[in-house]
Amino acid sequence: MLPLPTPILGDITAITITTPDLDKSLAFYQQLGFTELLRADWPFPWIQITDGALLIMLRKDTNPYIALTYYVKDIDTVVASLESKGVSFAMKAKPTDEVKRYLLKSPDGHNVSLVSIVEGFHQPPGHTMLTMPQEDFFKPEKYVNKVCGIYGEFAHPVANINAAIAWWELLGFRAISTFTTPYLWAILSDGKSIIGLHQTAQFTLPTITYFAADMKDRIASLKAAGLTGFLDKGENNSVLTTFEQQKINLFKLGM
Repeated sequence: MLPLPTPILGDITAITITTPDLDKSLAFYQQLGFTELLRADWPFPWIQITDGALLIMLRKDTNPYIALTYYVKDIDTVVASLESKGVSFAMKAKPTDEVKRYLLKSPDGHNVSLVSIVEGFHQPPGHTMLTMPQEDFFKPEKYVNKVCGIYGEFAHPVANINAAIAWWELLGFRAISTFTTPYLWAILSDGKSIIGLHQTAQFTLPTITYFAADMKDRIASLKAAGLTGFLDKGENNSVLTTFEQQKINLFKLGM
C-alpha cells in the first residue's frame, strides 16, 4: 500500500455525536469498549471518549447530529487554504468567538467540522484497519477494541461517488481502495481519518463501522450483556442503533 497522505485539516480527529443525556451515552459506549478521557461544561457540556483507536466527542444537545471533526491549531490558515481551493463553508466562526468553529457540508449533506480548541486533546494511538498489519486482521487478541473489533471506516452514503471523491480530495483525502461490487464504493483517508463512500440506497446515515473475524461471537456477547437495538444482517453482521439514534455497523471480516 502507498504511504498515507499527510493530513491538512488537523492532527486530532474525532466523530462528534450529540446526545440529550451525556451519562446515558457514556454508559452505552462503555458497553462497546470505550472509556472516558475528558469532560467539561464549557462551552457546552461534553465528554470525550475513546476505544484506543477512535475518538468520539459526545456533546449535549437535543438535536441529533453527527460529524467528522478536526481540532486545529492554526485554524485561520487551514480555512484560508480550503477557501483558496473553492471549498465553501456552511457555517463560519465570528471574530469574537473564543472557540472558532467552521462547518463544511459534503455534496451529500454530511458534516465535517473544524474546531480551534486542542488543549488537552490527543489522538489515540491504537491501530485502525488502515494501520493494523494485515497479518493481524484475523488475530482477535490483537484488536485494540476488545468488544467491537477493528475500527474500519466512517461510512457515508453518496449519490455520485466520483463527485464525492473529488470533494473529499479537496480536504486532503485520497482514495486508498475502490470497488464495483455490490455497488460502487471506496475507502478514503487523509492519513488521520478513514471515510467510506458508498453509492447505495442501502443505508442513509453516516455510520461508524467495525470489523472482526469473530464478529458473530461479539454480537452474541453484547446481546447476552443486555444491549438492545440490533438489526441483524444474517448471523455474522448487525447494525446497532445507539442511544442517540446513530448507527454502528458490526460486520464480519472476510467471507
